[in-house]
Amino acid sequence: MSDDLLFLDESDDEIIEERSTWKVLIVDDEPEVHAVTKLALSDFVFQDKGIEFISAYTGAEAKKLFLEHDDIAIVLLDVVMETDDAGLQVAEFIRGEANNHFTRIILRTGQPGQAPEKHVIINYDINDYKSKTELTAQKLFTVVIATLRSYRDIMVIEENRKGLEKIISASADLFSIHSLEHFIDGIVQQLSSLLGGTQDAAYITSAVAGPRPIDNDVSSDFYVFTGKGDFADHEGKPLDNVLSGSQLDACHQALREREIVYAEEYLVAYCNSKTMRGSLLYLSGLPRKLTETDKRLLEIFAQNVQIAFDNVLLTKDIEDTQREIVERLGQALEKEMGGGKHIQRMTLMCELLGREYGLCDEELDILKLAVPLHDVGKLKIPESILLKPGKLNAEEIEIVRNHAEFGYQLLKDSRRPIIKAAALLARDHHEYWDGQGYPRGLKGDEIHIFCRITALADVFDALHAKRCYKEAWPLDKVLDLIQSQRGKQFDPRLVDIMLANRDKIEAICYAYPDNLPESPCS
Repeated sequence: MSDDLLFLDESDDEIIEERSTWKVLIVDDEPEVHAVTKLALSDFVFQDKGIEFISAYTGAEAKKLFLEHDDIAIVLLDVVMETDDAGLQVAEFIRGEANNHFTRIILRTGQPGQAPEKHVIINYDINDYKSKTELTAQKLFTVVIATLRSYRDIMVIEENRKGLEKIISASADLFSIHSLEHFIDGIVQQLSSLLGGTQDAAYITSAVAGPRPIDNDVSSDFYVFTGKGDFADHEGKPLDNVLSGSQLDACHQALREREIVYAEEYLVAYCNSKTMRGSLLYLSGLPRKLTETDKRLLEIFAQNVQIAFDNVLLTKDIEDTQREIVERLGQALEKEMGGGKHIQRMTLMCELLGREYGLCDEELDILKLAVPLHDVGKLKIPESILLKPGKLNAEEIEIVRNHAEFGYQLLKDSRRPIIKAAALLARDHHEYWDGQGYPRGLKGDEIHIFCRITALADVFDALHAKRCYKEAWPLDKVLDLIQSQRGKQFDPRLVDIMLANRDKIEAICYAYPDNLPESPCS
């Protein structure tokens, strides 16, 4: 044998080893059957894929192999081995315990009388029944081709089912996300999952771009909103500054033609929008060559994800508008009462206390939006009393206390979670842990956690900030008083949280000073 021929053979072997294959399990107690089967199918190729043979000589060995390999396409199964029905037991195991309904089972028997065809076909979930004597090399080739076609089609259906399941799951997850940043991260994560994982990904849009260049150059309206991998630090950067060459050309092509552009190692998916120019999903480092199923799933995802994105933008706009109205109302109220930046500090302190207490994000969002309205009832209290420089008399104190019920009556009829929470805060943020507060004398856990949090933050800020009727107290003096009221006026656990987070509380006060005029009182 010449060296050229030797090297050629080695090269061919390497190609066969690297090529994807169909797995065929031969289960038979006769070694000659294994040898003859492999010989008959030695040059077999179907859809550019050869056969990888796996051998088992007993039913028990076959069961073990099925647990080790979940991608066996065909099993050529003998009936009589260590027992007269060993093969039939394997067939039951495959469909039952292994829960494998994809592998095609071809029963081969040299003793048809042991397992009559009609009985076996009716009572066992097998796909073909052949006598070994009738299986010539050509017939074996034909049977395997037909069976692989069946297996291929079944696996395509299963892949589509799994893909659809992922799409539905992704859609449900994405539509439930109201945070824009989390939504975009979810898009990238779900799409990467559909394709089996990617190294780098970016969501590029003109809808909510990062900061524009100072010269407001509109030659490129598209910016990276979020990304992972190589794009993790590119948020807010123009598309033209992030990609170049063929990748940038692919993005321009996707935008121009409103389509998905595929390359060997990356893709750009255009996501259509009815309310803006659309967006792009750029993914690179694809883990494998995309199949037609992958591409169909990607098209479905790209067509629908922008609808969800538009809805999130709309929801965000509504929530931002709601938040701004509430905050402006609260700030206007504080301004009328000479309270400076009390609302901003209160909101941040309540968020800190609530998060450390264990409130979930949804609860924190409601609390933060409701806090600015906690003193809305003071709108019905005369300014002459609210801004009185000196101490209040008993009658004036009683008038001020009425603001709790006034605020509740103003807000109580709303069905909106935020306004309902604001109504509770307005009424109950002067209740005491020991039951000595007003207006209802609630105590302990009878007081909603929102109100307990607001009560502590409100008193802290009222003492620590300058008011028309008092100078600002030093931080140590404020915390000493709060410590003395632990279990009396305030929830003990919240007091402990505030004391443990002294530095963060102080940072909030430092970041939002009042900058009040010398004589804020009228």
